[in-house]
Amino acid sequence: MTLHRLVLARHGRTTWNAESRMQGRLDPDLDDEGRAQALAAAPLLADYDPALLVASDQVRAWRTAEAVAKESGLVPRPEPRLRETSLGDWEGLTGSEVEAGWPGGLAAWGTDPGWAPPGGESRVEVARRAVPVLDELAEELAGTDEALTAMVVAHGGTISALTASTLGWPVEAWHSLQPLRNCAWAVLEHRFDRWRLRGWGLGA
Repeated sequence: MTLHRLVLARHGRTTWNAESRMQGRLDPDLDDEGRAQALAAAPLLADYDPALLVASDQVRAWRTAEAVAKESGLVPRPEPRLRETSLGDWEGLTGSEVEAGWPGGLAAWGTDPGWAPPGGESRVEVARRAVPVLDELAEELAGTDEALTAMVVAHGGTISALTASTLGWPVEAWHSLQPLRNCAWAVLEHRFDRWRLRGWGLGA
Protein backbone atom coordinates (compact mmCIF):
# COMPACT_ATOMS: atom_id res chain seq x y z
CA MET A 1 0.00 0.00 0.00
CA THR A 2 1.37 3.41 -0.92
CA LEU A 3 -1.24 5.38 1.00
CA HIS A 4 0.66 5.52 4.27
CA ARG A 5 -1.08 8.34 6.12
CA LEU A 6 -4.58 9.78 6.39
CA VAL A 7 -5.21 13.22 7.84
CA LEU A 8 -8.88 13.85 8.65
CA ALA A 9 -9.60 17.49 9.51
CA ARG A 10 -12.81 19.02 10.81
CA HIS A 11 -14.07 22.33 9.43
CA GLY A 12 -13.82 25.68 11.21
CA ARG A 13 -16.51 27.14 13.42
CA THR A 14 -19.87 28.36 12.16
CA THR A 15 -22.37 30.59 13.94
CA TRP A 16 -24.46 27.50 14.56
CA ASN A 17 -21.49 25.76 16.22
CA ALA A 18 -21.20 28.76 18.51
CA GLU A 19 -24.92 28.48 19.33
CA SER A 20 -24.74 24.68 19.88
CA ARG A 21 -27.28 24.31 17.07
CA MET A 22 -27.59 21.05 15.13
CA GLN A 23 -26.28 21.48 11.57
CA GLY A 24 -26.30 18.09 9.87
CA ARG A 25 -27.00 18.57 6.18
CA LEU A 26 -27.93 22.25 6.59
CA ASP A 27 -25.17 24.46 5.32
CA PRO A 28 -24.14 27.51 7.37
CA ASP A 29 -20.85 29.12 6.34
CA LEU A 30 -17.83 29.69 8.57
CA ASP A 31 -18.09 32.67 10.90
CA ASP A 32 -15.20 35.09 11.53
CA GLU A 33 -13.75 32.78 14.18
CA GLY A 34 -14.07 29.79 11.85
CA ARG A 35 -12.24 31.59 9.05
CA ALA A 36 -9.45 32.51 11.47
CA GLN A 37 -9.27 28.88 12.63
CA ALA A 38 -8.99 27.66 9.04
CA LEU A 39 -6.21 30.13 8.26
CA ALA A 40 -4.29 29.11 11.39
CA ALA A 41 -4.68 25.39 10.73
CA ALA A 42 -3.93 25.50 7.00
CA PRO A 43 -0.10 25.78 7.15
CA LEU A 44 0.10 23.04 9.78
CA LEU A 45 -2.05 20.75 7.67
CA ALA A 46 -0.01 21.58 4.57
CA ASP A 47 3.11 20.46 6.46
CA TYR A 48 1.84 16.88 6.17
CA ASP A 49 2.61 17.24 2.44
CA PRO A 50 -0.61 15.65 1.19
CA ALA A 51 -0.70 14.18 -2.29
CA LEU A 52 -4.50 14.55 -2.49
CA LEU A 53 -7.01 16.88 -0.84
CA VAL A 54 -10.64 15.77 -0.75
CA ALA A 55 -13.43 17.62 1.06
CA SER A 56 -17.11 17.45 1.83
CA ASP A 57 -18.98 19.71 -0.55
CA GLN A 58 -20.83 21.40 2.32
CA VAL A 59 -19.74 25.01 2.47
CA ARG A 60 -18.19 24.97 5.96
CA ALA A 61 -15.88 22.10 5.01
CA TRP A 62 -15.21 23.42 1.53
CA ARG A 63 -14.13 26.86 2.80
CA THR A 64 -11.76 25.16 5.24
CA ALA A 65 -10.34 23.01 2.45
CA GLU A 66 -9.79 26.10 0.31
CA ALA A 67 -7.55 27.55 3.01
CA VAL A 68 -5.53 24.31 3.09
CA ALA A 69 -5.36 24.28 -0.69
CA LYS A 70 -3.74 27.74 -0.79
CA GLU A 71 -1.00 26.55 1.56
CA SER A 72 -0.45 23.14 -0.05
CA GLY A 73 -0.75 24.07 -3.71
CA LEU A 74 -3.37 21.36 -4.22
CA VAL A 75 -6.76 21.61 -5.90
CA PRO A 76 -9.44 20.32 -3.51
CA ARG A 77 -11.94 17.78 -4.81
CA PRO A 78 -15.56 17.87 -3.65
CA GLU A 79 -16.96 14.60 -2.33
CA PRO A 80 -20.66 14.41 -1.36
CA ARG A 81 -20.14 11.12 0.49
CA LEU A 82 -18.15 13.03 3.12
CA ARG A 83 -21.11 15.19 4.15
CA GLU A 84 -22.07 15.40 7.79
CA THR A 85 -24.51 12.99 9.42
CA SER A 86 -28.07 13.73 8.41
CA LEU A 87 -29.88 14.70 11.61
CA GLY A 88 -33.38 14.70 10.13
CA ASP A 89 -35.94 16.46 12.30
CA TRP A 90 -33.22 17.76 14.64
CA GLU A 91 -31.48 19.97 12.11
CA GLY A 92 -31.54 23.64 13.06
CA LEU A 93 -32.42 22.93 16.69
CA THR A 94 -30.37 23.45 19.85
CA GLY A 95 -29.62 20.59 22.19
CA SER A 96 -32.22 21.80 24.68
CA GLU A 97 -34.86 21.96 21.94
CA VAL A 98 -34.03 18.42 20.87
CA GLU A 99 -34.27 17.17 24.44
CA ALA A 100 -37.63 18.90 24.90
CA GLY A 101 -39.06 17.31 21.76
CA TRP A 102 -37.38 13.90 22.00
CA PRO A 103 -36.56 13.16 25.65
CA GLY A 104 -33.61 10.80 25.89
CA GLY A 105 -32.84 11.11 22.18
CA LEU A 106 -29.50 12.87 22.63
CA ALA A 107 -28.34 10.21 25.08
CA ALA A 108 -29.32 7.43 22.67
CA TRP A 109 -27.57 9.16 19.78
CA GLY A 110 -24.48 9.80 21.90
CA THR A 111 -24.05 6.19 23.04
CA ASP A 112 -25.35 3.97 20.23
CA PRO A 113 -23.73 4.39 16.78
CA GLY A 114 -26.52 2.31 15.27
CA TRP A 115 -29.23 4.72 16.47
CA ALA A 116 -30.48 7.45 14.13
CA PRO A 117 -32.33 10.70 14.88
CA PRO A 118 -35.87 10.77 13.49
CA GLY A 119 -35.60 11.15 9.73
CA GLY A 120 -31.79 11.07 9.91
CA GLU A 121 -28.98 8.53 9.70
CA SER A 122 -26.85 6.64 12.19
CA ARG A 123 -23.06 6.77 12.54
CA VAL A 124 -22.95 3.25 11.11
CA GLU A 125 -24.76 4.48 8.00
CA VAL A 126 -22.34 7.41 7.73
CA ALA A 127 -19.38 5.03 7.78
CA ARG A 128 -21.03 2.82 5.16
CA ARG A 129 -21.18 5.70 2.67
CA ALA A 130 -17.89 7.41 3.58
CA VAL A 131 -15.38 4.56 4.00
CA PRO A 132 -15.40 3.74 0.25
CA VAL A 133 -13.94 7.22 -0.34
CA LEU A 134 -10.82 6.21 1.60
CA ASP A 135 -10.63 2.92 -0.29
CA GLU A 136 -10.73 4.81 -3.57
CA LEU A 137 -7.97 7.18 -2.43
CA ALA A 138 -5.80 4.16 -1.62
CA GLU A 139 -6.43 2.74 -5.08
CA GLU A 140 -5.64 6.06 -6.71
CA LEU A 141 -2.29 6.36 -4.92
CA ALA A 142 -1.29 2.73 -5.50
CA GLY A 143 1.59 1.74 -7.75
CA THR A 144 4.55 3.57 -6.25
CA ASP A 145 6.98 2.77 -3.47
CA GLU A 146 6.62 6.27 -2.02
CA ALA A 147 4.68 6.57 1.27
CA LEU A 148 1.98 9.13 0.52
CA THR A 149 -0.55 11.16 2.51
CA ALA A 150 -4.19 11.85 1.67
CA MET A 151 -6.06 14.66 3.40
CA VAL A 152 -9.80 14.77 4.02
CA VAL A 153 -11.66 17.87 5.25
CA ALA A 154 -15.09 16.97 6.59
CA HIS A 155 -17.25 17.02 9.72
CA GLY A 156 -16.97 15.82 13.30
CA GLY A 157 -19.51 13.02 13.04
CA THR A 158 -18.22 11.83 9.69
CA ILE A 159 -14.60 11.82 10.85
CA SER A 160 -15.45 9.90 14.02
CA ALA A 161 -17.32 7.26 12.03
CA LEU A 162 -14.53 7.03 9.44
CA THR A 163 -11.83 6.71 12.09
CA ALA A 164 -13.51 4.07 14.23
CA SER A 165 -14.57 2.02 11.21
CA THR A 166 -11.14 2.22 9.52
CA LEU A 167 -9.44 1.12 12.75
CA GLY A 168 -11.77 -1.88 12.90
CA TRP A 169 -13.22 -1.00 16.30
CA PRO A 170 -16.37 -2.81 17.43
CA VAL A 171 -19.38 -0.56 16.97
CA GLU A 172 -20.06 -0.37 20.71
CA ALA A 173 -16.62 1.30 21.17
CA TRP A 174 -17.04 4.02 18.54
CA HIS A 175 -18.23 6.66 21.00
CA SER A 176 -15.07 6.37 23.09
CA LEU A 177 -13.57 8.95 20.73
CA GLN A 178 -13.78 12.46 22.15
CA PRO A 179 -15.64 14.78 19.72
CA LEU A 180 -13.26 16.85 17.60
CA ARG A 181 -13.29 20.58 18.17
CA ASN A 182 -13.51 22.89 15.17
CA CYS A 183 -10.43 22.74 12.91
CA ALA A 184 -8.88 19.86 14.87
CA TRP A 185 -7.74 16.74 13.06
CA ALA A 186 -6.89 13.07 13.33
CA VAL A 187 -3.89 11.23 11.87
CA LEU A 188 -3.99 7.55 10.90
CA GLU A 189 -0.92 5.69 9.67
CA HIS A 190 -0.71 2.31 8.00
CA ARG A 191 1.87 0.11 9.73
CA PHE A 192 2.51 -3.48 8.78
CA ASP A 193 -0.96 -4.97 8.36
CA ARG A 194 -3.38 -2.32 9.64
CA TRP A 195 -4.33 1.30 10.17
CA ARG A 196 -3.29 2.76 13.52
CA LEU A 197 -4.36 5.97 15.25
CA ARG A 198 -1.33 8.24 15.47
CA GLY A 199 -3.07 11.39 16.70
CA TRP A 200 -6.53 12.64 17.65
CA GLY A 201 -7.70 16.16 18.43
CA LEU A 202 -4.56 17.78 17.01
CA GLY A 203 -4.77 21.45 16.11
CA ALA A 204 -3.25 24.89 15.82
